[in-house]
Amino acid sequence: MTKVIPLAGHRAAPSASSPTESLELIQLHAQAHNALSTALHCLQQPNCSPHHIQTATARAMRAATLLKRASAAANQVEV
Repeated sequence: MTKVIPLAGHRAAPSASSPTESLELIQLHAQAHNALSTALHCLQQPNCSPHHIQTATARAMRAATLLKRASAAANQVEV
């Protein structure tokens, strides 16, 4: 006769309260990643002009805003 081992009644990883919130968090993460990538690309130009620095700064600020929104969304999901 085979013994049955009961498994824990909870999930290993917390799930998002709704697929929409999870999707929003993923989108914010991707947008922040893209903004940081663009900022880095601008700074890596061989002839990095003041325009490149201005564009990189704007992209980095955009990334910071997106990260702030993603953090707020993540905190709402965990509650």
